[in-house]
Amino acid sequence: RSMENAMKVSTELGYMKIPDGVLVDLAHIKSLPKNKICIITTGSQGETMSALTRMAFNTHRQVDIQAGDRVILSASAIPGNENAIGSVINELYRKDAEVVNERERALHVSGHACQEELKIIHALVKPKFFIPVHGEQRMLKIHAKLAQQMGMSPKNIIISDIGKVIELTPNSAKINGTVPAGRVFVDGYGVGDVGSVVLRDRKHLAEDGMIVVVVSMSGEDGSVVSGPDIITRGFVYVKESEGLMEELRKVAVTALENCQRDSLTDWAAIKSEIKNSMSNFLYKKTKRNPMILPVIMEV
Repeated sequence: RSMENAMKVSTELGYMKIPDGVLVDLAHIKSLPKNKICIITTGSQGETMSALTRMAFNTHRQVDIQAGDRVILSASAIPGNENAIGSVINELYRKDAEVVNERERALHVSGHACQEELKIIHALVKPKFFIPVHGEQRMLKIHAKLAQQMGMSPKNIIISDIGKVIELTPNSAKINGTVPAGRVFVDGYGVGDVGSVVLRDRKHLAEDGMIVVVVSMSGEDGSVVSGPDIITRGFVYVKESEGLMEELRKVAVTALENCQRDSLTDWAAIKSEIKNSMSNFLYKKTKRNPMILPVIMEV
């Protein structure tokens, strides 16, 4: 749709002149000979909902790519998009389509200005201060050097970063402090309320699972009243690992006995002893590191 809108506006303004009978409605292409059709579409960066991606994965309602079709990707990959682009290309090859991309031939003309064009802009504007934007750090540095070649003082060139505050006055420009910036995690109705600690715990749970050790202890003398009982989620299938569960229980019992021998009565210290003992045992036994949550109930 973005490409259609761009063509419509450019045609109305006279920038693009399309001969009569050349541009056809997408709904009519199936009635035309295939060797007479050229489809110009978006999606060269592998965007999930783009037209080319939908064509490649058979979800486009009007275009079906078939064996022998030639697909020309005339854009260079934006850093970070390589996997998405590779996925689309693989699907096109799976359909026996011929894929031509920039690695094979010089196809892409950049939409960005070259250095000589940037020099013209600098010469016309004659800026007092210069802040290069849009690009990676290496690109910003090269643009800053270009400005110096055009006579600008390095003191008047600022290369900033996300979150940095640029303070501008008629006579000065400088970086002055930072503000919170970056990604905001949206989780259900919560916006930004899930911090890095919670995300780290979720990653840990997803990768290694969780073990809960429940033990009831006397509030008078610290003796074990019942347990320890072991509950697992996302670690092993208990019915097929009863031997390991029994060994784990013995490790927990040994840890509790050590605490009684050393006269430990602080619940936090007892929990730490149970956790450390079980963690060391599991890593040696399984090379896994599940989250271990000791729960002590005082009776």
